[in-house]
Amino acid sequence: MRLILLGPPGSGKGTQAQRLVQRYGIVQLSTGDMLRAAVAAETPIGLKAKDIMAAGHLVPDEVVVGIIADRIEQPDAHNGFILDGFPRTVRQAEELDELLQTKQMTLDAVIELKVNESVLLERVERRAAEMRARGEAVRPDDTPEVLTRRLASYRDQTEPLIHYYSDHRMLATVDGMMSIEEVTQEIERILTAVGAGGTSRAAKKATSSKRSPKTANAKTGKAKTAKAKAGKAKTGKKAVNKAAARTGGKTGAKAAAKSGTGRKAAKKAGKAAKKARKTVKKTAKKATKRAAAAASKASKGTRKTAGKAVKKQRKAKSRA
Repeated sequence: MRLILLGPPGSGKGTQAQRLVQRYGIVQLSTGDMLRAAVAAETPIGLKAKDIMAAGHLVPDEVVVGIIADRIEQPDAHNGFILDGFPRTVRQAEELDELLQTKQMTLDAVIELKVNESVLLERVERRAAEMRARGEAVRPDDTPEVLTRRLASYRDQTEPLIHYYSDHRMLATVDGMMSIEEVTQEIERILTAVGAGGTSRAAKKATSSKRSPKTANAKTGKAKTAKAKAGKAKTGKKAVNKAAARTGGKTGAKAAAKSGTGRKAAKKAGKAAKKARKTVKKTAKKATKRAAAAASKASKGTRKTAGKAVKKQRKAKSRA
């Protein structure tokens, strides 16, 4: 399981990270700790980081990515890890994506702990006041002024990551103002939903690729279904060929011949076509004869009517 926890200072990332480490047997990778360990071990990338820090400069992204690349290859990170303090910018997130891709790894989830900043400031002010009331010294980094600067830095640099991972459909948001137990339960619910559960996606793919009796049966069932569909297709072709033969047209004969149903189907279609042509010829002849007879009858009727009219005219003249 590989995770990134996002959230402003005081959101409870450290507490939840430790709970996840104990629950799933993974490691929490802090960029600060990794840098110090690499420098102490005098690895090539650690020595490079040492020289940069000695000169008073910020360690560039490529050096941090190189240290992470070395760290996630160690045995204790094989079950997974939680990145703490990295990435802080969108550019770092893109470089992390490239690194994981080269190692054929993927992130299981990016979880944002969303909090109310005004409530966080009130908590710090109250805690500082209580410590002063007890006569205790207030830590320099645990004051409302410092927290205000850190929150502003988070909004400017790290908050764009929320939009980045949201666009990549990897972001899940948890209400960090809930109790510690409730936040833990919600995170576990999210991990169960995405299918993390202590195993990486790569491990899941490897497991699913192994053949089991159930998988073999499923494939056999698919093969049978494919055969059944092939049988239906053949039956369908026969029905089409029969319909083409019944139409008696040339198109039907050609279609039947092309469909590969055999010479018999082609012959039947040809006979049907001949029969249809003969029927058409006979019908045409009968229609022609009927039309000629009707015309002849009409002509005779016209001649008789004309003869009668002439006779009437002659009688009328003779009377006059």
